[in-house]
Amino acid sequence: MAHVILGLLLIAPQSFYDLIKAFESGVALFYSASSGSIRRALDTLLARGAIEVASVEPGGRGRKVYRVTDDGRAEFRAWMAAEPAGPDLETAALARLYFLGLLEPAERAPVLHRITGRIEADLAALTALDARLDTADLPEEHRDVAAHQRAALDYGIAAHRFMLDWFRAHAARHTPPRP
Repeated sequence: MAHVILGLLLIAPQSFYDLIKAFESGVALFYSASSGSIRRALDTLLARGAIEVASVEPGGRGRKVYRVTDDGRAEFRAWMAAEPAGPDLETAALARLYFLGLLEPAERAPVLHRITGRIEADLAALTALDARLDTADLPEEHRDVAAHQRAALDYGIAAHRFMLDWFRAHAARHTPPRP
């Protein structure tokens, strides 16, 4: 969540309300967040010095506009360059893709390469599980349940294959040729 907020604030300084709207209009396509979780992430980023208050509008509400600090910019770049981690690969990959344009063109290909590498690793694990299940002997009373569990595995394999093909094609279209 914090890295997504950093990305949004790198696009433009924003208030808490602006960030909620930014989530609703784009980020929510791959990452859902409540206003409470956005507020907590803002507070954490402020405490770490990754963001700062750029301005406070006069008036009763004192609307604060936040911007990224140099430390926050470095944190965001480190996150973009890191291996996509966690159990939700699709969210990790799409979050990086969404903000890829904030990096210099030469920095983008390695990010896409790490994403495809993670997809390949996860796909290999799913495919290996599929092969092991082919040799498993199931009791008759579990076969109906196992058939639907296997369908979920088949879906996961198909989704990873699609994601891998899509990210490879995107990288081919947007990665400059090597000299």
